[in-house]
Amino acid sequence: MRAEGLEIVIITGLSGSGKSTALAALEDAGFFCVDNLPVALLPKFLELPLESVSGVTRFAFVMDLRERGFLQAQRAVFEELARQGFEPFILFLEASEEELLRRYSETRRQHPLAGEGSVADGIRLEKERLAPLRQAAGRVLDTTRQNVHELKAQILTLAEKNAPVARMRITVMSFGFKYGAPGEADLVMDVRFLPNPFFVPELKDLSGEDPAARDFVLAREESTRFLEKLFDLLDFLVPRYERERKSYLTLAFGCTGGRHRSVTIAREVWHHIRESGREPVLTHRDWSRTKRPADLEDRP
Repeated sequence: MRAEGLEIVIITGLSGSGKSTALAALEDAGFFCVDNLPVALLPKFLELPLESVSGVTRFAFVMDLRERGFLQAQRAVFEELARQGFEPFILFLEASEEELLRRYSETRRQHPLAGEGSVADGIRLEKERLAPLRQAAGRVLDTTRQNVHELKAQILTLAEKNAPVARMRITVMSFGFKYGAPGEADLVMDVRFLPNPFFVPELKDLSGEDPAARDFVLAREESTRFLEKLFDLLDFLVPRYERERKSYLTLAFGCTGGRHRSVTIAREVWHHIRESGREPVLTHRDWSRTKRPADLEDRP
C-alpha cells in the first residue's frame, strides 16, 4: 500500500454499511482522512508535498456512488496510480439488504440511488453496480452483525498490522461543583464525603497539593478505603476503554470549591495511572479561582 512512503486506503461499498465509522477509526489510528473525495482528484492530491509539509504518510478516502462519475473513472484512476508506484488498498464494506433497510429506517436518510423508487430498489441497484469493484477489493467486510464499536475495533486491528495505534489520552481533572461539573468528563466522582481541610483554620488557605492538606485528607480510613476501591475500579475500566478504542478519557473528581479534596484525590489517581505505564495529564480546573498568589508558582 506504499509509494514513496505513503499508505493509501480507499473505503468504498454499499451505502449504510459503515463507511463513515471505518473512516473515523482510521483517523483515530493516525490516518489523514477525506470523505467523498472525487476519484479524479486523487492523483492531484497525491502530487502535493504531503509528507514534507505535514509529516503525514497514511491516508484514507471514502469514495462511493455519491459521486456520479465514480464508477466510470475509478478503474482508470487506480490503474494510473499503480503505474506511478502507488498501490491503494481497497476496503469494501457491505451488509445484508435486511440490515441496510433497518439502518435506513432508523436514520430516515434517502438512499443515493433510490430516485423515485424505494430504498430497497436503491440497495439492489447499488449492489449490482459495485459488484466489479467488490471483486477488485483487497478486503471485503460484512458489517451486518457488527455494531459501531465492533466495526471500529476491526478496522483498527487492520490498521495495526502496519503501524501502532496511538494510545488513549487520559486526563485526570479536579473541579469544584460550585462552578459546575465538567461537560467533557467521561467519569465524574463526587469526593465531598471526604474530610474537608477548609474547616481547619491552619489548612483552609492551603490547596490539596500542600503536604499538610493532602495528609489531612489521606490520613482518614475512609479516604484509604475509597482509594483502594477506586484504583480497583480504574484498573478494571481503563484497559476496557482502551479495548473499545476510545481516543480520550477524562476522569473528573469534584469537591465543593475544587481546592482541597478533589485536588488531592486527582493527584493520587494521576500517580496510580502513571504506575501502570501510561502518561495521563493532570489538571486542576478551579484551583486558580480561590488559591493564594504563591500557589500559582507551585502548580504542577
